[in-house]
Amino acid sequence: MGKGIAIGVAPALLLFLVHLGYSPLPLIVLGGLLGLIYYFVLRPGGQMSIGRSKRLQRKDSVPHISFRDIGGQNRSKKELEEALDFLIHRDKTHHYGIRPIKGILLSGPPGTGKTLMAKAAAHYTDSVFVATSGSEFVEMYVGVGAQRIRELFQEARNQAKKNRKNSAIVFIDEIDVIGGQREGAQHREYDQTLNQLLTEMDGISTNQDVQILVIAATNRKDMLDSALLRPGRFDRHITVDLPDKQARISILKLHTQNKPLAEDADIVQIADETFGFSGAQLESLTNEAAIYALRDNSDVIRQEHLSQAIDKVMMGEKTDREATQEERERVAIHELGHAIVSEWVRPGSVSQVSLSPRGQALGYVRHHPGQDRYLYTRKQIEDQIMVCLAGAAAEEKVFQNRSTGAQNDYEQANRYIRTMIDAGLSDLGIINKELVSNETLHNESAKILKELHEKTVQLLNQYTRVFEEALSVLLKEEVLSGEQFRRLLNEYTTQPSATTGSG
Repeated sequence: MGKGIAIGVAPALLLFLVHLGYSPLPLIVLGGLLGLIYYFVLRPGGQMSIGRSKRLQRKDSVPHISFRDIGGQNRSKKELEEALDFLIHRDKTHHYGIRPIKGILLSGPPGTGKTLMAKAAAHYTDSVFVATSGSEFVEMYVGVGAQRIRELFQEARNQAKKNRKNSAIVFIDEIDVIGGQREGAQHREYDQTLNQLLTEMDGISTNQDVQILVIAATNRKDMLDSALLRPGRFDRHITVDLPDKQARISILKLHTQNKPLAEDADIVQIADETFGFSGAQLESLTNEAAIYALRDNSDVIRQEHLSQAIDKVMMGEKTDREATQEERERVAIHELGHAIVSEWVRPGSVSQVSLSPRGQALGYVRHHPGQDRYLYTRKQIEDQIMVCLAGAAAEEKVFQNRSTGAQNDYEQANRYIRTMIDAGLSDLGIINKELVSNETLHNESAKILKELHEKTVQLLNQYTRVFEEALSVLLKEEVLSGEQFRRLLNEYTTQPSATTGSG
């Protein structure tokens, strides 16, 4: 109603001023300025509005997910539960004079379940769960982020009282956005936001009606400011890492509970082939397998659907990219080179050689990762470098030249070489890279690449017949299973002893 009155009075006032001989221009300009201020500052949802605008996306209730619903991560879950017990058993902590834990930092690669762990923590402690992301606090206008931090903690208290809870968990994802290391005396907007977060955490105490625990998640713990990491703020640092084999089995079983698996579906084999997969990737794998089963009008999810889903998650969906016959032959030779050296390095490691384009790749070799490994010797790293170089070496052997298809292989080989040098496994020995010239490092890398490339070429010369026979099968069928490939190796290798592996 007030807005309608203003719309009616404004034109009448302007006409009256014109009648009296006054210019209405100053009032028009003033009105325009007031309108802009209202639109950008005072209006709810305006870009600079504080308090009422840009409501942070949160769930203001106790989540239903529990630690039992999270596959794997047994060590991380146990460590988190022990820390949360201080929030539950306040009388015991007060008796022993233990100060409350104010913050828990969850760090680890993307997709490992940090957000799920925070929700399970709220369920475990029967606490209100208030979640937001670090990116929601960063604005170009000074003071907005700090105000939103104050709102966040106040809302957690209000929601806890509203739901008759005596504790609340504030979850901040991507905390490195606002909690990054500060440089010098710069007064950036997110510096003020971080300072406000530190102030709020310092104000957390046990004598409040609502006990607040801050749980933050990050993929880059090394980027966080030391003021956040010190005791008294984030007292517990818990690593949520990629799952090992047993954890992968647990996660796969969890995500296939509501899916019709065939009797021949081997979850253990899938866990073997998914080394390095995160929990999110494993969930995506089971979902994609169900989609493949639906496409085939199959009543159950078979092993082949799970196998196809691994390729989909790793490489992407099949593409309609049409390659020339010459390109197909080159790609087939390239991938066979990888497969031969991989099988020589570790017999039984090749799961499939494919000529089907997926993602950006025109072909690929899928490996059985074998037993989870976290430590490597120089010999093992050199073997992996040879596998990387084998594609280009096979092209040289057959076509007497290389192609751009080996670019990613060389990048991966160089990463392995940097690992060797950094770990003191190269001929340079244990070094301080800051005191060694780039030329020296380059020369050592080039030497390693040259030696291993020559060794790879010599190895592939023993498999001329294998290339010929496997190429015809691969060009016709587009897929060569690991069993087929190993039969060809055993039948057509010049020196059978070469397939026994090198360690």
